[in-house]
Amino acid sequence: MDHSALLTDAFDRIQETVHSTLADLPADALTFRVDADTNTIAWLIWHLTRVQDDHVAGVAGTEQVWTSGGWVERFDLPFRVADIGYGQSSDEVAKVRTGAELLREYHDAVHDRTVDYVQTIGTDDLDRIVDENWDPPVTLGVRLVSVVSDDLQHAGQAAYVRGIYERR
Repeated sequence: MDHSALLTDAFDRIQETVHSTLADLPADALTFRVDADTNTIAWLIWHLTRVQDDHVAGVAGTEQVWTSGGWVERFDLPFRVADIGYGQSSDEVAKVRTGAELLREYHDAVHDRTVDYVQTIGTDDLDRIVDENWDPPVTLGVRLVSVVSDDLQHAGQAAYVRGIYERR
């Protein structure tokens, strides 16, 4: 099996879910909350994209698209540049207020960088240790699967919130 094609397919599925969730979405749906403390579609899409950008840039040894592509300035969020959303409070979640097009464009830029990267790795690279802060240490293969898992969960949550928004 071609590992690069497999990983590309996994990341493509995330992108497809992001696109379908954001397609023709009313602006107020992006910040809709099921209750006062739940995550919004805007935050979920921003966060999953930030995680992918941060983690893939980390293993690839490249600058994040967030900074290299000027997305920090375009989003103009009141967070530290390095923030990816992990552990943010309900109040911080509410501060991600942006349009669907900007979210889609940032996600697409990160997706393109991710797919370009997975095309460069060989089978042996998947066993490379990329994080020794865990026991056992994390390999590149495990890190990439972790990103896919986390992103698919958040993309599914965003799609679910959209469904609730549309049925209310």
